[in-house]
Amino acid sequence: MTGHEEQGGAGRRVGRRSRALKIAGLALAGVMTLGVAGAGWVYWHLNDNIKSVDINSALGDDRPAKAVTTPTATASASPVPLPTGSVNILVLGSDSRSGKENKKLGGGSSSGARSDTAMVVHIDAGRTSATVVSIPRDTLVTRPSCPLSSGGSTSVAYHAMFNSAYSVGGAVCAVKTVESITGVRMDHYLEIDFSGFAKLVDALGGVTVTTGQDIDDADSHLHLKKGTHHLNGTQALALARTRHGIGDGSDLGRIGLQQKLVKALLDRMAAGSLLTDPAKLYTVADAVTSSLTTDTGLDSLSELMRLGQSLKGLTSDHVKTVMMPVVTAPSDPNRVIAKEPAASDLWKSLR
Repeated sequence: MTGHEEQGGAGRRVGRRSRALKIAGLALAGVMTLGVAGAGWVYWHLNDNIKSVDINSALGDDRPAKAVTTPTATASASPVPLPTGSVNILVLGSDSRSGKENKKLGGGSSSGARSDTAMVVHIDAGRTSATVVSIPRDTLVTRPSCPLSSGGSTSVAYHAMFNSAYSVGGAVCAVKTVESITGVRMDHYLEIDFSGFAKLVDALGGVTVTTGQDIDDADSHLHLKKGTHHLNGTQALALARTRHGIGDGSDLGRIGLQQKLVKALLDRMAAGSLLTDPAKLYTVADAVTSSLTTDTGLDSLSELMRLGQSLKGLTSDHVKTVMMPVVTAPSDPNRVIAKEPAASDLWKSLR
């Protein structure tokens, strides 16, 4: 989830799901209603929340080529026209246990984190439609050699779990692995952790989803009857993580639930009164930015705002959610591999 690349600041610490971007972008407009002095403090606070990783510098030129797009003029009050080209964003949900809130919500080991959820978000030229492709974390891939922040690089790994890329090399290796298996350039990177997702849902007043079967998962502590439910942040996170209470207990079953949540979040944001409720808008923006890690092209509130403004014509009705085509791995019935040529055809359509 190639296209126009927005420009951002250099690698600095200026501190998931896909429309977290849109809300963070809209935040600045709402913040201005708080008054000049207040807005200055709020902008600084939200901007300082964001963490970033300089992926472009780390990976250099050893990447898929950027797509060439023709600039299109758009009506805008901004002196700089908003971007309209297609764009691909890798969105990760990490199970980090850093911090008390993530630990309480069931994050990964304190010594590291994994990419619990991975989605490639492809926004079409014109930015009024999008495709969200989920990559199962149990997919076996060839993990490329990745540069390490401490120096040196990881070794190439064959038949490696897809989510191991983040474990061994963080955001940089996650991006390189996705680009390696898809041939699609990731223009941007967004990562949100457990507590951030739960806070976002709570700040929006919960989300409404409909399940097609009973869910009874002791691991995620989620117990729902078949039907429509309004979930708070903790419940929504449990739904995103549940796997043992549905289908065959694999990662494939829960991907459908995660995609339901993406659309539910979109609908909730569209139905809310964020722009007319500065206090609620601030709560949402703070929930997003405090748990957000981006590439350096999106590491400021102003850059997130530009991206959010460019997506103002995108609604959930025009967001297609799919899963990368996979089949059971011959070497392990508990793992999957890309189904060819269907997977390659899908990625080709996003270039």
